[in-house]
Order: sequence, then C-alpha cells, then structure tokens
Amino acid sequence: MRFGIEVVPLGEYAEPGPVVELAEAAEDAGWEAISLWDHAHFWGGVGDPWVTLAAVASRTSRIRLVTGVSPVPRYRPHLLARSLHALDALSGGRVTFGAGLGVPGDLDPVGDGNPPATRAAMTDEALPLIARWCEGATVDHDGPHYRAVGVQVCPAPAGGRPPIWIGGLSRPALQRAARWEGWFVGCIDEQRRVHVGPDRVAEAVATLAEHGAAAGSDVAVNGTTVPGDVDDADLVRRYAAAGATWWFESLFGLRGSHEELLARVAAGPPAA
Repeated sequence: MRFGIEVVPLGEYAEPGPVVELAEAAEDAGWEAISLWDHAHFWGGVGDPWVTLAAVASRTSRIRLVTGVSPVPRYRPHLLARSLHALDALSGGRVTFGAGLGVPGDLDPVGDGNPPATRAAMTDEALPLIARWCEGATVDHDGPHYRAVGVQVCPAPAGGRPPIWIGGLSRPALQRAARWEGWFVGCIDEQRRVHVGPDRVAEAVATLAEHGAAAGSDVAVNGTTVPGDVDDADLVRRYAAAGATWWFESLFGLRGSHEELLARVAAGPPAA
C-alpha cells in the first residue's frame, strides 16, 4: 500500500498557502501523494484545486497530485484536458485525474446540476475525449453532449497522459472505474466515522474485477489515523488486505488546527 494526504479545501485550506505547507511537509515525511477536493460551492468558500495543485507542483518534486474527485459534467472537456495537461507538464508527469459525476449539493446552487443519468452520460462521453486530448490527439467528435471538429488541445506528452481514477460507490461507478486506471472512494464522514469499511471495499474490488478492471488498477481509500494507535494500524492493514493500494490521510479543519495537522503529516504514514 502507498500513502498520501487528502486535503479538504475549506476554511483556511481554501487558500493555497496552507495547503502548500502541508504538501511540503508530506513530501519531507515520505507521503507519496496529495489529493484535493474539487468543489465550487460551500459555505465559507472553497479552494480552486487547479491553482492550488499548481502551487504544490512548483514547491515539490516527488508527490503525485490528485483531484479527489473532479465533477466532469461541470467542465467543458477540452478545457479540462487543457488544465490537466498543463498541470501534468508543470509537475513533470505527477498528475492523477480523479473524476466523478459530482453531487447535487455542489452542482445545483450554481446552475451546474443535471439529473444523475444525464451527468453519467456526460461523464462517459467526456472521459475518452479528455484522454485523447491529453495524449495529444486531434479529435473529431459529434455526440449527444459534446462536439469537436479537428480539435487538438495539447501537444503529445513525453510520458503519456495522466491516469484516471473514478470516484463513487454505485455499481455504475464501479463499472466506469473498471474501464480506467483506478477507483477512489471516500470512507469516512466529517466526524471521522467509517462508513465504507474494508469488507465493503473488498466487495467493490470483486465488482471491479468482474467488469474487467486491469491487473494493477489502483484502489484508493481515505481515513484518519493516530501515529502508534494499534487499532488504526489494524484498520489500514485490513483495507490493504481488501485490495486497497492507496491510503489517503484526510486532513480538514474539524480534525484540528493547522499546526496539529502539520504535526500529523510530519509523523509520517501509518504502519501497514
């Protein structure tokens, strides 16, 4: 299992500076990735993942940069591909694109909402376009939601396009994830209570395999741990046994002060 940090970009983490501090501390302490939520509507404000991850890219050299997860129907696919390519180029190929349908509470208040079936159709149409554009392709496409006539958005990247992880726990989400490079699921709530445990992750991993997920596909989960806590270490091991390949330590204001979260990051990944 590999380990990263997940930052919820609310409160002071709506600004890039404190997130960059966490990322620098994470890289120094041996964490391998940072994941940042992608929302546009929360009381008190929410950070821009693209600007913040670009700032992180400029101040780090090793950790991966993950959107956890971006609501694909909110974006025009060619503009999303452009942002992904630019961030990947800036970071030297360290981007993983976490993608999903979005949630009504984030989408509806700013006019981005559509019925779930429509958002699913938009996502399934957009993702192959994004992948092709990020590979440097010139795209012709005439679909129900998107159109492109001889459009090239990005130059061909030296190291290939960013891998795509799909968020969500429903069977359609798992079927979608099986077509790409990984699956990302949120396992806890804002009170740090576990709602998606190792047994449920194991069931999902079986569903991914049933729908043809490639060998070596990533399975990312999140949670919180206290260094040296035996029960927390056991939980991480149980997720690993269930098939999880990444653990993201969730960091958010309700968990503690910035100084306390920096200390947690500096203590390093949990034992597994």
